[in-house]
Amino acid sequence: MKDAQKSLDFYTQGLGGKMVFSFPMSDDDAKTIYLVDMGGNAVIEIIPRGNGEEELNAHWAHLAIRTDDSRAAYDLAIKAGAVSKMEPKEVKLGTMDACIAFVYGPDQEVLEFFQVL
Repeated sequence: MKDAQKSLDFYTQGLGGKMVFSFPMSDDDAKTIYLVDMGGNAVIEIIPRGNGEEELNAHWAHLAIRTDDSRAAYDLAIKAGAVSKMEPKEVKLGTMDACIAFVYGPDQEVLEFFQVL
């Protein structure tokens, strides 16, 4: 994460997660790792970026967060400072009906809010 505090605030204050544990990256490091419980057995680990090439270039596709109301989760994220990637829409995924929405989080990570209908 480029700005761990900004991400921590987004996931806790903005989206309602609960910071359940924090610890230093190493014994002599001032950087802190945070574990944020998002409910439903989902925990986000916020790790400040290091200086190595692998860490600077690390990325992932997106994080899917299951919710009972994608539209409400999307609105909550936008209110908390997220940027819209795709507004909520109903889709058919194989035989499953779902409502999905995508936003960019504070570190430009892509979050999907996924609701089974």
